[in-house]
Amino acid sequence: MTKEIKTPWGKIMPEVSLFPIYYLLFIYCFVYILPYGKIIIGVSWFDWFRSEDGPLEWIQFFEYALSSIIAFFIFIKQKKKKEINSIIWILIALFLFLIAGEEISWGERLTGIGIDSISTLNVQGETNFHNLPFFHNYLLDPVFEISCIFLGWFGWKRFKRIDAFPSKKLSLFFLFVALFYFYFDISWASTTQQIRNDQEIFEFLLSTGLFLHCLKNLKKRLKK
Repeated sequence: MTKEIKTPWGKIMPEVSLFPIYYLLFIYCFVYILPYGKIIIGVSWFDWFRSEDGPLEWIQFFEYALSSIIAFFIFIKQKKKKEINSIIWILIALFLFLIAGEEISWGERLTGIGIDSISTLNVQGETNFHNLPFFHNYLLDPVFEISCIFLGWFGWKRFKRIDAFPSKKLSLFFLFVALFYFYFDISWASTTQQIRNDQEIFEFLLSTGLFLHCLKNLKKRLKK
C-alpha cells in the first residue's frame, strides 16, 4: 500500500515507489560531499561508492543472484509451465544468472583466475562478455535503455496480466536508469567532454527494482 505524504501544500498519494528519488538525493546531496574533502582508501567516498568492485557493484551482484534464485523458484511453483507467464519467469531466472556472473567476471574478481583469450580482448581486461569491444561500444547502452523503458513503462502498461513484468509501482527504478544512459550517450554531441560515468549508482536501482519485483511475487505465491 502506498503511503500518503503530507506536505505544507497538501497531501500527496504517489502511485509509484519514491525510493529511487530518496536514494539519488542521498547519493548526490550527502555522499557526494562526504567527508568534506577527506578521502578513504585513496579515493573520495563518492568515488568509492561508484567504483568497480565498490559496495554498489557487490550489492548488485547479490541482488541479481538472489533474484535469479527467486525467479527460478517462482517458475517451479507455476502450475502451467508452458504458458507465457511461466516461460518469462524462467527466462528472467536465466538472464539474471548471466548478469550476476558477468558482474563478478564469472569468479575472476574472487579467485583471480580468468580466460586469457577473453580478457586480452576485453575493454577492462577481465573475463566477461559485456565488456568485449563490440558489446561495450555498440550494444550495451542501447540494451540498457530499451530494457529499462520496457520494464519501467511498456511492460506494465501493455501486459497487465503478466506478473513476470514489474508493476507500475516499481517504474522509477528502471526509468531513471534509462534516462541516465540516454543522457550519457548523447552528451558527447552537445559538450566537449562526455559527462561523468555514474553507471554503478544508477545500475543499483535496476538490480534493486528487479530484486523487489521477484521478492514481491515470491511472497504472493507463498501466501497461496
